[in-house]
Amino acid sequence: MKSKLKLHLSLIIITGTLFGCASQLHKTGISIERYRSDLETKSVVVEDLDWKYTEKPGDGETLLVVHGFGGDKDHWTRFSRHLPKNIRVIAPDLPGFGESSKPEGISYTQESQAIRLQKFTEKLGLTEFHIAGNSMGGGIAGLFASKFPKQVKTLILFDNAGIKSPVPSEMQTIELSGKESPLLVKDTEDFDRLLRFTFVKPPYLPSFLKSYFAEKSVANREWNAHILKQIRKEGYVLESQLDQIKAPCLTIWGKEDKVIHYSVMDVLKAKLKSKLETVLLENMGHAPMIEDPKLSAKLVQDWILNGSVNKD
Repeated sequence: MKSKLKLHLSLIIITGTLFGCASQLHKTGISIERYRSDLETKSVVVEDLDWKYTEKPGDGETLLVVHGFGGDKDHWTRFSRHLPKNIRVIAPDLPGFGESSKPEGISYTQESQAIRLQKFTEKLGLTEFHIAGNSMGGGIAGLFASKFPKQVKTLILFDNAGIKSPVPSEMQTIELSGKESPLLVKDTEDFDRLLRFTFVKPPYLPSFLKSYFAEKSVANREWNAHILKQIRKEGYVLESQLDQIKAPCLTIWGKEDKVIHYSVMDVLKAKLKSKLETVLLENMGHAPMIEDPKLSAKLVQDWILNGSVNKD
């Protein structure tokens, strides 16, 4: 099966290179990645918003995963591959991102998205589950846990937003100086700068995929800036609600994160009243579940199944 997949992908790349179909190549490559992770692509309409999501079936625990700013459901695709087969994974595109609806004139703050996400879980019939989020998605996951505690079995935060770090991050320093956010891409060449800023070891991307993602980031620049402005105006909304979180919490952080400094974990230790375990990963950037999906999945697996993690 693996050899057939490799041959299939090789033929796709050759064909796409000959005909220049970068968009189609991207779609096919992503489809193969999802297939290898046992993920099905689905959609559902919730209060007039079309949600696209992937789901890995499983008859054990359910894990809902929430992507970060500018991201989408496929930020969790390789991560999902390394989880046990019986863990069910649901990864939505939040409204405003990915393939989900992007209506103008509605709020895209973390608090608004947390409330929308709860409606999404209701539509899917999810009653109790584990929830994980990265960056903005971590802020949303934390707010979800504070607002809807009966639904959340455990909370897993990857380099989460929504809390002011005692030590300013490199991104905070840049933005406070009045310069544009490093998260916004101005041209295709600038995409490499974003990758270096976000990761210590950027994940390998074939040239056709890198070009596709770069062009997509440039095309979404104004829209993403619009959403980022709302989030910045919202402030550190999760920090004020930490004492309402009842679920045990695992926090995983990349020590070299330039976007959000790991000293946020000190705030969690001081203000979170529920059980907390923290893992600080050496030589890791802002999105550990992308940079090292196998290690991230192992930590989450241990947490979900055993209630603790092996930090060795």
